[in-house]
Amino acid sequence: MELKAIIEEINDVKQSIGGIKNVVWLAAGGSYGGFYPGDYFLNQEALSIRSKTITSNEFVQTPPAFIGDNTLAVVCSMRGTPETIEAAKVAKGLGAATIALYVEESELTEVCDYKVIYDSVAVDSSDFSKTNSAYGLKIAMLVMDVVEGYEHTAVAMESFEVVNEVYHQAVSDIRMKAIKWAMQNRESMSIHVMGSGATYGAAYIFSICNIMEMLQIDSPTVNSCDFFHEPFEVIDEETSVFLLVGEGGSRSNDERAARFLQEFGGIKVFQLDSKDIGLNKFDSKVSEHFNHLIFSPILNNVFMRELAYQIKKDYMTRTYMWKAEYK
Repeated sequence: MELKAIIEEINDVKQSIGGIKNVVWLAAGGSYGGFYPGDYFLNQEALSIRSKTITSNEFVQTPPAFIGDNTLAVVCSMRGTPETIEAAKVAKGLGAATIALYVEESELTEVCDYKVIYDSVAVDSSDFSKTNSAYGLKIAMLVMDVVEGYEHTAVAMESFEVVNEVYHQAVSDIRMKAIKWAMQNRESMSIHVMGSGATYGAAYIFSICNIMEMLQIDSPTVNSCDFFHEPFEVIDEETSVFLLVGEGGSRSNDERAARFLQEFGGIKVFQLDSKDIGLNKFDSKVSEHFNHLIFSPILNNVFMRELAYQIKKDYMTRTYMWKAEYK
């Protein structure tokens, strides 16, 4: 069943009570961060639809009061994280319609009303217009179009058609810069990652999933705007900072941070500009919302892997994941 047909069906079923009024995005870890573009889109563009991203176990313990019959819950887990399955059950019990995004069948796909299989962002052969983040963004855009209308739906849907091409060109274009960055950071004990607006989700995933989980290097995530409200006090010539400079309205905030870092930072300050990875190829009416879809896989599949090579780290090894019980 196509995504638009799913959303239209859900909205039609709920029409007697006013249709879809709320969207809640439920997941854990990288899947949670992957919902950032869809949530950001609705919060920026929608007039009447409430949107909120909540990590799975937080939702299980403290679901917001607005969750009910007018809610669409989009739930993501690659293989069926127990907390996320429980979150889907809670959402469904509160009356929400549920869509599962998944790679492998699990109890999640049994619990949810609809299921959509996606391509992993970490697999080179994936179609990067069909990752969990891409489907989340597409769901958000289609929900808005169905519920209240979105004037740029046509150009947005056309933009998904070029995501894969833009990504693969970016991999080729950016690799040498990634190698240089990795060589400069092979002895770094901490790497600060910065972004704002539509790029913040990609910055967050790069910190928690790529640098901390896969490489076991400390990595705080800092909003480029909040950088000037205390975090900049740690900057010196030895501080490692990775700054995402995105497309869209918050670009000026990233550029302001860049100017400060150029003046007070050292050789371990690195800027990855959206224009360097092809985001300026998207129509300016929607390009802001495609930041994450290009930034996040480039960070995972190029920058993280190059740093892993430089520090001689098998990025598939873990200390606690898949080993320790989460009591």
